[in-house]
Amino acid sequence: MERVDELELLMEKSFWKEAEPPAELFQKKKVEASFSKIVLSRGMDNRYLVLAVNIVQSEEGNDEKHLIITASQSLEDKELCILRNDWCSVPVEPGDIIHLEGDCISDTWIIDEDFGYLILYPDMLISGTSIASSIRCMRRAVLSETFRSSDPATRQMLIGTLLHEVFQKAISDSFAPEKLQELASQTIQEIRHLKEMYRLKLNQDEIKQEVEEYLPSFSKWAGDFMHKHTSTDFPQMQLSLPSDGSNSNSTCNIEVINSLDIEESIWSPRFGLKGKIDVTVGVKIHRGCKTKYKIMPLELKTGKESNSIEHRSQLVLYTLLSQERRADPEAGLLLYLKTGQMYPVPAKHLDKRELLRLRNQMAFSLFHRINKSTGEEKTKLDPLPEIIEEQQTCKYCSQMGNCALYSRAVEQQMEDSSVPTSMWPKIKEETQHLKLTHLEYFSLWCLMLTLESQSKDNKRNYQHVWLMPASEMEESGSCIGSLIRTEHVKTVCDGQYLHNFQRKSGAIPITNLMAGDRIILSGEERTLFALSRGYVKEINSTAVTCSLDRNLSGLPESTLFRLDQEEKNCDIDTPLGNLSKLMENTPASQKLRDLIIDFREPQFISYLSSVLPHDAKDTVACILKGLNKPQRQAMKKVLLSKDYTLIVGMPGTGKTTTICTLVRILYACGFSVLLTSYTHSAVDNILLKLAKFKIGFLRLGQIQKVHPDIQKFTEEEICRSKSIKSLALLEELYNSQLIVATTCMGINHPIFSRKTFDFCIVDEASQISQPVCLGPLFFSRRFVLVGDHQQLPPLVLNREARALGMSESLFKRLEQNKNAVVQLTVQYRMNSKIMSLSNKLTYEGKLECGSDKVANAVINLPNFKDVKLELEFYADYSENPWLVGAFEPNNPVCFLNTHKIHLSLGGGLF
Repeated sequence: MERVDELELLMEKSFWKEAEPPAELFQKKKVEASFSKIVLSRGMDNRYLVLAVNIVQSEEGNDEKHLIITASQSLEDKELCILRNDWCSVPVEPGDIIHLEGDCISDTWIIDEDFGYLILYPDMLISGTSIASSIRCMRRAVLSETFRSSDPATRQMLIGTLLHEVFQKAISDSFAPEKLQELASQTIQEIRHLKEMYRLKLNQDEIKQEVEEYLPSFSKWAGDFMHKHTSTDFPQMQLSLPSDGSNSNSTCNIEVINSLDIEESIWSPRFGLKGKIDVTVGVKIHRGCKTKYKIMPLELKTGKESNSIEHRSQLVLYTLLSQERRADPEAGLLLYLKTGQMYPVPAKHLDKRELLRLRNQMAFSLFHRINKSTGEEKTKLDPLPEIIEEQQTCKYCSQMGNCALYSRAVEQQMEDSSVPTSMWPKIKEETQHLKLTHLEYFSLWCLMLTLESQSKDNKRNYQHVWLMPASEMEESGSCIGSLIRTEHVKTVCDGQYLHNFQRKSGAIPITNLMAGDRIILSGEERTLFALSRGYVKEINSTAVTCSLDRNLSGLPESTLFRLDQEEKNCDIDTPLGNLSKLMENTPASQKLRDLIIDFREPQFISYLSSVLPHDAKDTVACILKGLNKPQRQAMKKVLLSKDYTLIVGMPGTGKTTTICTLVRILYACGFSVLLTSYTHSAVDNILLKLAKFKIGFLRLGQIQKVHPDIQKFTEEEICRSKSIKSLALLEELYNSQLIVATTCMGINHPIFSRKTFDFCIVDEASQISQPVCLGPLFFSRRFVLVGDHQQLPPLVLNREARALGMSESLFKRLEQNKNAVVQLTVQYRMNSKIMSLSNKLTYEGKLECGSDKVANAVINLPNFKDVKLELEFYADYSENPWLVGAFEPNNPVCFLNTHKIHLSLGGGLF
């Protein structure tokens, strides 16, 4: 039957009448709209809103899923989308955004096993690697996206990274044996790779030797597939391409002409995919007397030559990504670096269809993490995809711990939870060390973090990059468009390239972007999304300089670029990773669970003499002389602690000075210290004071975010100035510093994999959410939280998360253990009258002035007498005597009641 005839029959069923009115539909939606601003469109980049979903039986008796959709903002111009065969299983709901591939005839789409694709939530870009990993276990893939930091680094991963880079450099240069040796030596000496060797406790020479074992295969591959004299000299392979009419048994000779790009970053909101293609190559396909030129993705693999379904699937997805930039490659190339064996992988419709269906399932699971409250039902976490019954697969799964933990803490509280019987022993083994209170803490914080991440103002989807033109985004101050590249690109360090841009015409617009901000660089052309990421180095009215992770000098000079500020309002990867780590069966995690979840009372040593080294006593006594009584009590409490101390830094009490002094004392005693806070500025404010005392320290973190006067203490600057190119020198640097400083979000640095500090000090702890504050505590024997919960609490945007308790900081939670709390009450910021206001309203009379001078201080107004005389001659002075009182220095606190003052400015006060 012709498709048009089918459509006519469907229309005769008055299908349109079955749809509910849009207003009623949206009241019945199970999920909130994912996007703060829905953009709908037709055409190749179409985006449809689903208005209704109905299951209809076809004349053949098969179920079909019929969607009423619209690309109209008014929701009036409707179209029909019919899903057949396995596409019926796509879990699409009213209110969802979809993208359709195929043909639309008479306002009707038909997606079946032979034609067309449906992409669910196309703005959710999922990597090809994640989708390929979901083939064997969807649950593992979703967990890897959720608990990203739980996938540990391994020796094999490092070897793979090194071999990728050597090959990528060689294909742009030469595969001559001596050149390969040179490239291998240079790559292994790069700091980022030395850091991974340090993390994994590897030997640099052994790694070099293992990398060198692969190099002959590199040369063999180049000899087989590049630079031959005739087409028949190239290896014969079996490859069919629809465009040249070849069948599945057709053979050809493949010649690799050149490398067009390395680690090509492609975002595809058309297919809901993203990825980095190892090498984009130009190839000639010789078939008899005919030659066809193609641009194809070349995927490099360093493990066993398996030609596995995961490897081939990843390549098929890369062919879809490639279509965003160029013609359909129809196939890709899979190269195993250990043997030099290369396989062509055709991208058949069947493979693309099944992989996109997997992608939709994964997107649905990631999107529907929360089951919103309805009536008496409370908001709760949704279950993950089911646990598979493959013990051998689970045995080596890096997410096994999180899988069992989520099952015990979240899913087993649900009536419909189903766990394979054979997996119960494994789940019990992974979680038997946890109490019910621990599981409840994990579940609650998972829920609150997920709610917060899904807040409208907290999304990190980046869809504005492809949905909003640069000119519109410029108005918000978070984007600069119409940029052209100027000057030559400079390589500044490992994998970082300095690019200079200026406006094609006119000056750089007023913007919120500033030096140190993370940015995403895209082309203004729709096919060039997210070409690179990096930082703003300098910005002024005429130019902007950026440090990017890719060299873009290969693009045409006429390319127009846009810079978008990378939004990281709610990065839940780190806090979720910390939460997962807290549940591990390790001594450090056990201790923190006891202290934080079960409220075990902190322990203290009885006598300072058992803590202070004899040769440090004079130095410590000298340092203590400059402190007031509460500050000295804080020093003593910290030195005597076995677990933790809380220092309440009330306003003006010298909190930063106290922390600086504490670090000096701990340093004098020979203790190692990890100094952290949530913000870079808070960390650097302490370091600026510390640097004046000639105390050495190591500052971790992106140098762009560090205060200019502290940059010389950063790892990056020290490694550059000392030309560190060996693991031994890097270890020496890490071991030479007793004091290490970073933000709470910087705890994934390799140094923490092998170093435990005597003390961890967290500044502004009362402003940091519990899972974020946890991060640095894993790497210390004792910790000190400094803050004041009477001031700013952790920022929580989601109202429901706030109601559940997300705004309670770790500082506030532990403050109930009064014997661990020291209050700094002597302040130097306010005179006695201003202080009395704080005392009355907040601090229950605890604040006191540090001296008479502070208590009696008033503002100096040199011309006050003249101003007072002028005010007295003011026409309305008799009716407004408060004017003089408001200026009176001896009245530092004034309450002005403006209720009776007539507002003459119609536009308001500002």
